[in-house]
Amino acid sequence: MRAPGRVNLMGDHIDYCDLAVLPMAIQRDVRIDFSPRSDSRVRLFNTNPKHAPAEFEAGAAIVPAARGDWSNYVRAAVQHFAPRVGSVNGFDAVVDGNLPEAAGLSSSSALLVASALALLAANERSLPRLELAQACAQAERYVGTNSGGMDQAISLLAVEGHALRVEFAPLSAEAIAVPPTWSFAIANSLTVADKSGSLRESYNARRAASEAALTAISQHRALQGRRPSYRELFARFSADELLPMASESMQGELLRRFRHIVTESARVEVACSALRTGDAQSFGAAMNASQESLREDCEVSTPELELLVDLALKHGAHGARLSGAGLGGAIVALVDESRAEGLLEALAEGFFAERIPARDLRHHLLLAKPSAGASM
Repeated sequence: MRAPGRVNLMGDHIDYCDLAVLPMAIQRDVRIDFSPRSDSRVRLFNTNPKHAPAEFEAGAAIVPAARGDWSNYVRAAVQHFAPRVGSVNGFDAVVDGNLPEAAGLSSSSALLVASALALLAANERSLPRLELAQACAQAERYVGTNSGGMDQAISLLAVEGHALRVEFAPLSAEAIAVPPTWSFAIANSLTVADKSGSLRESYNARRAASEAALTAISQHRALQGRRPSYRELFARFSADELLPMASESMQGELLRRFRHIVTESARVEVACSALRTGDAQSFGAAMNASQESLREDCEVSTPELELLVDLALKHGAHGARLSGAGLGGAIVALVDESRAEGLLEALAEGFFAERIPARDLRHHLLLAKPSAGASM
């Protein structure tokens, strides 16, 4: 089984508000070689020596490993899907891959997706992809992170050569072709972004703030105490109307978080339109505005991410922003294909040369290709 990682082109920290996002799968992935068993035991091995083997019994109630343990994503998939299988057969598996871990490229969700597919295949079962993606998003909450559904959706539903405009509640996806003259450079900041480990509370706090902001604005006279969903709110009011309403209803951190959600959702639509028309300048401008919002209002950027963004913009990128939850991880930069290699060289020299050996560079700096979703 293989499940790709992803880079999010626009729409971070809004999927858990059920607002549309714009990710694309990349050519890096997690792979599981597995053999079905006749009993319900699951035995796991990882080609990365830092990840110890693991073993557990498949079922509807699986005890988690220690916080941050890699096997929890497999346990999450098995626990969630075992009841759908019934009398479940386990499997022996070796996990491999070329996605940098905790780099904001969704290696953890790719592992969960591949594990779910392995369990279903070991039991000769299958599910429609939309249903599977929604179930995988629910399953991942086993690890303690209250994430949205973007990562699982793009890993399963991606179309080669395209980004996906993903909507939620209900889940749907529209494939939008990426112009062949566009390149997306990905650079890992080398700062770990582990949502199931050290950053779990920070991530969950932002989701909690999104809920608190929705409660706060529901007290505005225009809503008369009725608490809508974000989608209902945006269907009724424009961003120009919502931001003054928010200023009257909340302040400080809550106002900043709400402002990010409102403006980031609008930028997704701008980015989708620019992608459809091949307008790299408009797409890049939206990326830059997103990065400013992620830094100032969502407060998830870091000095390393800022340095990478700055270098990218100085060396030919139309736009650049962090990708994923932030607080570490990677940036993505839009650059014309003709200037892509020059941008990579500038990032290698300006950021990576003094931080990692040259032999490791290919693991942390790449040109992303919009790739297909998970497969056997």
